[in-house]
Amino acid sequence: MTQANLADANFFQANLSEVILEQANLQQANLSQANLQQAQLKGANLKDANLKNANLKNANLENANLQGADLRKANLEGINFKNAIIDQTTLWSERQNNDYVP
Repeated sequence: MTQANLADANFFQANLSEVILEQANLQQANLSQANLQQAQLKGANLKDANLKNANLKNANLENANLQGADLRKANLEGINFKNAIIDQTTLWSERQNNDYVP
């Protein structure tokens, strides 16, 4: 599902493994504790999204907007952040800052 408008959607604990949501609008969506392993989120708008404790292992967030997103305690192993928009409002756990953040 590309270019889907899912702003403010509630995907708490949802199984979205391998989902294709390229260029989707997920602004302010609740994706906390969701399984997004190998998700294709290229160019997605995740501004102010809640991804706390989400499984993003091997997810593709190339060109995604992560301004204000909460990624604390999320599994970021193997994630692709190429050209993602990340700024001081993006929330990380301290260990994530050292291990995965570009």
